[in-house]
Amino acid sequence: MVEVPATVFQRLVERVDTLEAEAEIRRLQARYMFLCDTPLPEYGVKSDEQRIDHIMALYAEDAVWEGVGEYYDGQFGRLEGSAAIRRHFEQFWGQEKDPKLLLNVHYLTSEQIHVQGESATGQWVHCQPWIFSDGSSLLRSSRLNNAFRKQGDGRWLITRTRTENVFVAPLTEGWATDFPAASVLLKP
Repeated sequence: MVEVPATVFQRLVERVDTLEAEAEIRRLQARYMFLCDTPLPEYGVKSDEQRIDHIMALYAEDAVWEGVGEYYDGQFGRLEGSAAIRRHFEQFWGQEKDPKLLLNVHYLTSEQIHVQGESATGQWVHCQPWIFSDGSSLLRSSRLNNAFRKQGDGRWLITRTRTENVFVAPLTEGWATDFPAASVLLKP
C-alpha cells in the first residue's frame, strides 16, 4: 500500500471542501432567485408571507441587502439585518399593485465564486423579464456581488446581496405569449 503524505491528503480535503462550498453557494443563490420568480414555482407555497419566510431562511441575521450605483442607490438603498430585509420583501410582495406583476423570471450567468474558508463571495450577471397586467413589459439586467458565510451547523447563508443596474429596457407588448398564471412544475 502506498502512503499518501499528510500534506497531499490535506490539500485534497481542502479542494473537496472548496468544491462542496461552491456547489452549496450556487444552489443557495439559485434558490433565492427561484423563490423571487412570478409565478412562484415552489409548489405548496400559498402566500407571499410563506415565500418571504423561505427567502429569509437563506439569509444570516446580520445580512445586508443593497442596491448600488446611479440607478439602484435611490431605488433600493441599503438594508441592514434580517428584519429590514424582510420589510423590503414585504413592501414588494405584501401590497396589491396596479398593474399586477404576471411574470418575472431570473436568469443567472457569468458566475464567479470565490471561497476563503468559512466565507465566500460570488458574482453573477442577472437578466430578468417582467410582464404586467396592463400589457407593459420590460427586461432588466443587473450585476450581483454577494457574500456568504458557513454557519456552525455547516449550512451556508447569504450575508450580503449587492446589486447594480446594467440596464432596463421596455419590451413591446405581446413579445411573450402563453405563460402560466401559476406554476405546477414541482407538484408531486
